[in-house]
Amino acid sequence: MRSLILAFSLIAITAPASAQVPERGNADLQTYCAGDALAFCAGIDPNSPQMDACFEKNMSRMSPNCRRAIDAYKSAGGK
Repeated sequence: MRSLILAFSLIAITAPASAQVPERGNADLQTYCAGDALAFCAGIDPNSPQMDACFEKNMSRMSPNCRRAIDAYKSAGGK
């Protein structure tokens, strides 16, 4: 779950400039999950446990590309 949580830091890329810079994730997660993060987890700090919980809760609603990016991220050991 920890690596899944890391995946969701991408929301900061599409958030206002005042938002925190992401500390977790990778380019594929940022590319393929940004829209899902905004749609399902808007307003949540991307580096927080709450973001992880939001993605876990909404995983079945995430886009196929985002789910694939998460799976690849987890398979690579979260790197």
